[in-house]
Amino acid sequence: MEVNRRKFTNFLIGGGLLGWLASVLYPLITYLIPPKVEEQSLNSVKAGKVDDFPPNSGKIIKFGRKPVLLIRTETGEFRAFSAICTHLDCIVQYREDTKHIWCACHNGMYDLTGKNISGPPPRPLMPYVVRIQKNEIIIEKPTNLG
Repeated sequence: MEVNRRKFTNFLIGGGLLGWLASVLYPLITYLIPPKVEEQSLNSVKAGKVDDFPPNSGKIIKFGRKPVLLIRTETGEFRAFSAICTHLDCIVQYREDTKHIWCACHNGMYDLTGKNISGPPPRPLMPYVVRIQKNEIIIEKPTNLG
């Protein structure tokens, strides 16, 4: 079987076209269908020393990929809640002047038990467990979440 120049040129052009098409489509497909990333299962996190938190203050703490709001009340008690507003997933913050948890997106308010008291948030904030061991604050997931 004899291969002439025309067939050989068509073979090269067709192979180059297939290579170009693959080099364009592969990144596009991998962008549209990202690889599955296994989320790390985290049950507790160290938030810092007790002395780092003055009474009537709050701070956002990273709990894996999610933010947690740690509050020290005027009486010195520690409380922790999910820092994600139940309305539109905005980040909430502690307001020292009003002694409430506040969502700046739509002026939603929560009390210090995490209960929604005004604005559009439909549900209370999810509470976390706070333990103190040797002057170290440890925030834990509630046991009913697994």
